[in-house]
Amino acid sequence: MRAKRKIFAILKAVWYNKIMKVFVIAMTMEARPVLREMDDVAAMKFGDIPAVIGRLYGEKTAVVTCGVGKVNAAMGAQLAIDKFGADVIINLGVAGGLNDGVKIGEIYAVSETVQFDVDLVQINGTPLGTLNEFQTPYLPLTCGAGFEQKKVATADRFNDDRRDYLLLKNVFGADIRDMECAAIAQVCAHNKKTMYAYKIISDLAGNGSSTEQYKRNIETCFKTEAERLYDVLSRSEKA
Repeated sequence: MRAKRKIFAILKAVWYNKIMKVFVIAMTMEARPVLREMDDVAAMKFGDIPAVIGRLYGEKTAVVTCGVGKVNAAMGAQLAIDKFGADVIINLGVAGGLNDGVKIGEIYAVSETVQFDVDLVQINGTPLGTLNEFQTPYLPLTCGAGFEQKKVATADRFNDDRRDYLLLKNVFGADIRDMECAAIAQVCAHNKKTMYAYKIISDLAGNGSSTEQYKRNIETCFKTEAERLYDVLSRSEKA
């Protein structure tokens, strides 16, 4: 009961003094570099989705660890808006590279993103990847200064399927693939919220098993995340 009262008091404070920036991050291990830098933290859960509020480099911030995949990502983004009053959503995490324009362990800002597994071509006559309520496949994001910009394609699959690779390369011209970014962008577009996304490359298409690369490079990615975290936060401002 005491814990519930504490959470209610925290949420009441948030309601009257909203948190502008909220990180929406898929996995707990991706969230750890952020959480390690936070002070004055309070943890809570909304259903099965954990969240933490506190101060990151002196700035009031929240972290929602949404889980992997598009539905989880969309729920996490909407939760960030509804519960914390987020004006800025920051999606941060690891992802797969699709061409030699990206490098293992490097971080990139996302300029635009698409759900490449959405197919309404037959019924709407719109290009592959176009959501029913939009006219073009890619949704634009706001980019933080000082980061190289790349395009991200999102779907609910992690694989080495060559058909996916050719689709992403030849049809979408994507640089990076992940499982959350475009779903969060869809939520932000509907809520008229500013979104930033930053992706750190854990594996490259054509360099062998993505799974083995991911396992081998994940700690390098987290080191990059920790090193660039201040820049990510400070350069992600409300548009």
